[in-house]
Amino acid sequence: MRLIDAEHSGEIDLFYFDESGFSQQSHLPYAWSPKGEPLALPCYSRSKRLNVLGFLSRKGTLLHHTTESRVNTDVVIEAFEHFIDVQPLDKLTVIYLDNASFHRAKRFQEKCHEWLLKGLVVMYLPAYSPELNIIEILWKKIKYEWLSCHDYITFDALKKSVKSIMDNYSSKYTITFS
Repeated sequence: MRLIDAEHSGEIDLFYFDESGFSQQSHLPYAWSPKGEPLALPCYSRSKRLNVLGFLSRKGTLLHHTTESRVNTDVVIEAFEHFIDVQPLDKLTVIYLDNASFHRAKRFQEKCHEWLLKGLVVMYLPAYSPELNIIEILWKKIKYEWLSCHDYITFDALKKSVKSIMDNYSSKYTITFS
Protein backbone atom coordinates (compact mmCIF):
# COMPACT_ATOMS: atom_id res chain seq x y z
CA MET A 1 0.00 0.00 0.00
CA ARG A 2 1.29 3.47 -0.84
CA LEU A 3 1.91 5.87 2.03
CA ILE A 4 -0.54 8.41 0.62
CA ASP A 5 -3.24 5.71 0.51
CA ALA A 6 -2.41 4.73 4.09
CA GLU A 7 -2.75 8.39 5.07
CA HIS A 8 -6.13 8.71 3.32
CA SER A 9 -7.42 5.59 5.06
CA GLY A 10 -6.29 6.95 8.44
CA GLU A 11 -3.74 4.22 9.09
CA ILE A 12 -0.82 6.66 9.35
CA ASP A 13 -0.11 10.35 9.64
CA LEU A 14 2.07 11.68 6.82
CA PHE A 15 3.96 14.97 6.99
CA TYR A 16 6.45 16.78 4.78
CA PHE A 17 9.24 18.77 6.43
CA ASP A 18 11.41 21.61 5.16
CA GLU A 19 12.94 24.93 6.14
CA SER A 20 12.56 28.34 4.52
CA GLY A 21 13.96 31.77 5.28
CA PHE A 22 12.29 35.17 5.23
CA SER A 23 14.16 38.47 5.18
CA GLN A 24 13.80 42.01 3.92
CA GLN A 25 16.27 41.34 1.14
CA SER A 26 14.24 41.30 -2.02
CA HIS A 27 13.73 38.04 -3.82
CA LEU A 28 10.97 39.42 -6.01
CA PRO A 29 12.23 39.73 -9.58
CA TYR A 30 9.47 42.15 -10.58
CA ALA A 31 6.16 43.60 -9.45
CA TRP A 32 3.16 45.24 -11.05
CA SER A 33 1.75 48.60 -10.01
CA PRO A 34 -0.89 50.94 -11.40
CA LYS A 35 0.27 53.20 -14.24
CA GLY A 36 1.85 56.36 -12.85
CA GLU A 37 2.21 54.83 -9.36
CA PRO A 38 5.55 53.07 -9.33
CA LEU A 39 6.04 50.61 -6.51
CA ALA A 40 9.17 51.31 -4.50
CA LEU A 41 10.54 49.40 -1.55
CA PRO A 42 13.66 50.23 0.40
CA CYS A 43 16.64 48.15 -0.61
CA TYR A 44 18.21 46.26 2.25
CA SER A 45 21.70 44.99 1.71
CA ARG A 46 21.56 43.34 5.12
CA SER A 47 18.56 42.07 6.94
CA LYS A 48 17.88 39.76 9.80
CA ARG A 49 16.51 36.42 8.70
CA LEU A 50 13.55 34.54 10.11
CA ASN A 51 13.94 30.82 9.51
CA VAL A 52 10.80 28.73 9.59
CA LEU A 53 10.91 24.96 9.93
CA GLY A 54 7.61 23.40 9.03
CA PHE A 55 5.75 20.10 9.06
CA LEU A 56 2.81 20.02 6.62
CA SER A 57 0.25 17.29 5.99
CA ARG A 58 -2.09 16.97 3.02
CA LYS A 59 -4.96 17.05 5.52
CA GLY A 60 -4.21 20.67 6.44
CA THR A 61 -2.14 20.27 9.59
CA LEU A 62 0.80 22.65 9.83
CA LEU A 63 3.22 22.69 12.73
CA HIS A 64 6.07 25.15 12.66
CA HIS A 65 9.12 26.24 14.57
CA THR A 66 10.84 29.60 14.03
CA THR A 67 14.29 30.89 14.79
CA GLU A 68 16.44 33.86 13.90
CA SER A 69 19.56 31.75 14.28
CA ARG A 70 21.15 29.73 11.49
CA VAL A 71 19.53 26.43 10.72
CA ASN A 72 21.79 23.55 11.67
CA THR A 73 21.40 20.01 12.94
CA ASP A 74 20.62 21.17 16.50
CA VAL A 75 17.86 23.51 15.30
CA VAL A 76 16.33 20.76 13.14
CA ILE A 77 16.42 18.32 16.08
CA GLU A 78 14.78 20.98 18.25
CA ALA A 79 12.00 21.38 15.65
CA PHE A 80 11.42 17.61 15.54
CA GLU A 81 11.33 17.43 19.34
CA HIS A 82 8.74 20.23 19.35
CA PHE A 83 6.73 18.31 16.73
CA ILE A 84 6.78 15.19 18.93
CA ASP A 85 5.66 17.25 21.95
CA VAL A 86 2.60 18.75 20.20
CA GLN A 87 1.60 16.14 17.60
CA PRO A 88 -0.06 13.02 19.00
CA LEU A 89 1.89 9.95 17.89
CA ASP A 90 -1.06 7.64 18.46
CA LYS A 91 -0.39 5.93 15.13
CA LEU A 92 2.61 5.54 12.89
CA THR A 93 3.76 9.00 11.77
CA VAL A 94 5.95 9.36 8.69
CA ILE A 95 7.87 12.52 7.88
CA TYR A 96 9.37 13.04 4.44
CA LEU A 97 12.28 15.44 4.12
CA ASP A 98 15.00 16.37 1.67
CA ASN A 99 18.67 15.46 1.77
CA ALA A 100 20.08 18.65 3.31
CA SER A 101 23.36 18.05 5.10
CA PHE A 102 21.88 18.73 8.54
CA HIS A 103 19.18 16.10 7.83
CA ARG A 104 21.92 13.53 7.19
CA ALA A 105 24.21 14.49 10.09
CA LYS A 106 25.22 11.76 12.52
CA ARG A 107 23.42 13.40 15.48
CA PHE A 108 20.20 13.66 13.47
CA GLN A 109 20.48 10.02 12.39
CA GLU A 110 20.93 8.98 16.01
CA LYS A 111 17.77 10.89 16.95
CA CYS A 112 15.89 9.20 14.09
CA HIS A 113 16.47 5.85 15.80
CA GLU A 114 15.20 7.26 19.10
CA TRP A 115 12.11 8.76 17.40
CA LEU A 116 11.38 5.47 15.64
CA LEU A 117 10.77 3.92 19.06
CA LYS A 118 8.10 6.59 19.61
CA GLY A 119 6.39 5.79 16.30
CA LEU A 120 7.97 8.50 14.13
CA VAL A 121 9.58 7.36 10.89
CA VAL A 122 11.87 9.72 8.97
CA MET A 123 12.07 9.06 5.23
CA TYR A 124 14.09 10.87 2.59
CA LEU A 125 12.83 12.11 -0.74
CA PRO A 126 14.99 11.44 -3.79
CA ALA A 127 17.83 13.93 -4.18
CA TYR A 128 17.06 17.10 -6.16
CA SER A 129 13.30 16.59 -6.20
CA PRO A 130 11.68 19.57 -4.44
CA GLU A 131 8.53 18.99 -6.52
CA LEU A 132 7.84 15.92 -4.36
CA ASN A 133 7.86 17.92 -1.12
CA ILE A 134 4.43 19.54 -0.76
CA ILE A 135 5.66 22.05 1.82
CA GLU A 136 7.59 23.74 -1.01
CA ILE A 137 4.18 24.86 -2.30
CA LEU A 138 3.50 26.47 1.07
CA TRP A 139 6.76 28.45 0.98
CA LYS A 140 5.95 29.66 -2.55
CA LYS A 141 2.40 30.71 -1.57
CA ILE A 142 3.65 32.61 1.48
CA LYS A 143 6.43 34.45 -0.35
CA TYR A 144 4.68 35.23 -3.62
CA GLU A 145 0.97 35.40 -2.78
CA TRP A 146 0.16 35.77 0.88
CA LEU A 147 2.80 38.30 2.00
CA SER A 148 2.26 41.81 0.70
CA CYS A 149 4.95 44.34 -0.13
CA HIS A 150 4.00 46.24 3.04
CA ASP A 151 4.90 43.23 5.15
CA TYR A 152 8.57 43.80 4.27
CA ILE A 153 8.81 47.39 5.56
CA THR A 154 10.34 46.35 8.89
CA PHE A 155 11.73 43.05 10.07
CA ASP A 156 9.25 43.02 12.96
CA ALA A 157 6.36 43.50 10.51
CA LEU A 158 7.69 40.64 8.39
CA LYS A 159 8.00 38.35 11.44
CA LYS A 160 4.49 39.24 12.56
CA SER A 161 3.02 38.60 9.11
CA VAL A 162 4.80 35.27 8.63
CA LYS A 163 3.69 34.18 12.11
CA SER A 164 0.10 35.22 11.34
CA ILE A 165 0.08 33.23 8.11
CA MET A 166 1.55 30.16 9.80
CA ASP A 167 -0.85 30.41 12.76
CA ASN A 168 -3.87 30.86 10.47
CA TYR A 169 -3.01 28.12 8.01
CA SER A 170 -6.01 25.88 7.32
CA SER A 171 -8.48 28.57 8.38
CA LYS A 172 -7.59 31.77 6.53
CA TYR A 173 -4.84 30.36 4.32
CA THR A 174 -5.28 26.97 2.65
CA ILE A 175 -3.84 24.78 -0.03
CA THR A 176 -5.82 21.90 -1.50
CA PHE A 177 -3.79 18.84 -2.40
CA SER A 178 -5.33 16.23 -4.65
